[in-house]
Amino acid sequence: QVQLVESGGGLVQAGGSLKLSCAASGSIFSINAMGWYRQAPEKQRELVATMTTGGRTNYADSVKGRFTISRDNAKNMVWLQMNSLKPEDTAAYYCNAEVLTYGRARFADYWGQGTQVTVSS
Repeated sequence: QVQLVESGGGLVQAGGSLKLSCAASGSIFSINAMGWYRQAPEKQRELVATMTTGGRTNYADSVKGRFTISRDNAKNMVWLQMNSLKPEDTAAYYCNAEVLTYGRARFADYWGQGTQVTVSS
């Protein structure tokens, strides 16, 4: 009943920029945190950046100063501006949202399908 649709991935040269976007839709009563995670081949999925409804952010140390998360609570959207990209940023990026749906008493995690970001040297 909840869908997260991502876009914005692609191939970029080291030092370049990309902006990812994610829109949540469906039977959404409210959303707590939204954010971005990434997973490289043969590695575990890791947190990149998250933001609560109130605007509190959390960034991975590896992206601080380079990536910026933003959010529009009214539109149920979240973005990730990625600057000064490095080859080690190459991964599949996944949108995540903690969603309270109509008829449920607890928040649950929902995930997007993933969008590939590849940074070339």
